[in-house]
Amino acid sequence: MKPLEVTLIDYGMGNLLSVRRAMEHCGATVTVTAEVDAILTAPRVVLPGVGAFADGMAELRTLGLDATVRQVAAKGTPLLGICLGMQMLLDESEEFGITDGLGLIPGRVVPVPRISTQGKPQRIPHIGWNELVVPPQGCVDWVGTVLHEVRPNDAVYFVHSFMACPSNPAHRIADCLYGGHPIAAAIGKGNVFGCQFHPEKSGEIGLKVLMSFLSQ
Repeated sequence: MKPLEVTLIDYGMGNLLSVRRAMEHCGATVTVTAEVDAILTAPRVVLPGVGAFADGMAELRTLGLDATVRQVAAKGTPLLGICLGMQMLLDESEEFGITDGLGLIPGRVVPVPRISTQGKPQRIPHIGWNELVVPPQGCVDWVGTVLHEVRPNDAVYFVHSFMACPSNPAHRIADCLYGGHPIAAAIGKGNVFGCQFHPEKSGEIGLKVLMSFLSQ
């Protein structure tokens, strides 16, 4: 069996310790780096992230890593964005004005609705455990994705105020429902995947997600 190796991009805004420990629990050898060559030669790459979209993109650009992440995707290397890292995979975000993203999955990041479909105020940010569901339009099943070992209605842990809206419904792997609104919980296009939830904080289900990515 090939060794499980993965590189976490360190750009100053990732929950690196928790992600690293979760990956190591899955048996992976983990490299944490901001070195371009190390990222470009990695067999798998994770873009973690917490905080604001504009700040995250600014840090990537300052380090020259925005171009590096695009190169990773173009090479066909498995790439996983987590939380903010997932949102930055899209074209742009409305958070604190319009900010360009990495443009790897067409779409826009918008605020999580503050009013439920029943017309009631709901708590923002969306925090806590929520169940994954198959989108009404999008992935028909999760075979071959990072949710390969996950089942509909399995619960994972979210913390976010903005949500990704892929332009193409086919890029939605899984949703969750918050106040009746569908939120993209996992997205994917080719070798590029994103999880709005935190797999490193999602217990056994989260570990299954990380193992599926490490198997890519």
